[in-house]
Amino acid sequence: MKLRIATYNIHKGVSAFGRKARIHGIKDAISLLDADLVFLQEVQGQHDYHAEIHTRWPDVGQHEFLAGESHEVAYGMNAVYEHGHHGNALLSRFPIASFANHDVSDHAYEQRGILHAVVRVDGSDIHCFVIHLGLFAASRRRQVQALIHTIQGTLPPDAPLLIAGDFNDWSQRLSQTLYRELGVQEAFDADGRHASQEFAPWRSLFSAGRHARTFPAGFPWLCLDRVYVRGFRVLEAQVMSGAPWTALSDHVPIVAALETLPSRA
Repeated sequence: MKLRIATYNIHKGVSAFGRKARIHGIKDAISLLDADLVFLQEVQGQHDYHAEIHTRWPDVGQHEFLAGESHEVAYGMNAVYEHGHHGNALLSRFPIASFANHDVSDHAYEQRGILHAVVRVDGSDIHCFVIHLGLFAASRRRQVQALIHTIQGTLPPDAPLLIAGDFNDWSQRLSQTLYRELGVQEAFDADGRHASQEFAPWRSLFSAGRHARTFPAGFPWLCLDRVYVRGFRVLEAQVMSGAPWTALSDHVPIVAALETLPSRA
């Protein structure tokens, strides 16, 4: 079985400081990815202020708006404020059997959660974890340990696993822990090879390194966004670049084509 997945931090569907709504362009762009599963971060389930000042602001939460008629959706509310809330979301072309949001907030100034959704594909369960880790290295380490504890404590050791999102790990220090504890591979380093990236020639100076460079969108040089897999072979991985992506968010998305590995049983 083959799957096409994507991860994308959508910056709450607005430009810097919320002056321009980007959510309609983001929806159109996501449809171009043709992904079966879309791991989304900074999704606004509600924002009363933006609904007032933007004439075309969706009448429903961004997770529902982006899912439309083509995908099912799971939403994990993380940050709650006076005029609304935002969090992570998973869009799925396949039935979502269950989902839960795990609070991994490390301090009062950052509300973070890990969304765990179980997707049913051809009679098998795929465990999907949507990630948006904190800005401080110590917080990220503790949040990754919380992720590992959840997976090791609740999933069979060979359960098909997809972990994707914004790791904020510009130093690239978290992967070895995930490799060692969960037996995963990162999409751009699967089987010791580097998958293809769509970098413009002037970005070649920044092309070295294990993971994909996805931030900032106009000139990606930080490796913040990741896709980790277990039970899948990575057929292709790609960073989306150029129009329309540079005008929609401060991140660019990653897309990966996967194929399930034969069951060990």
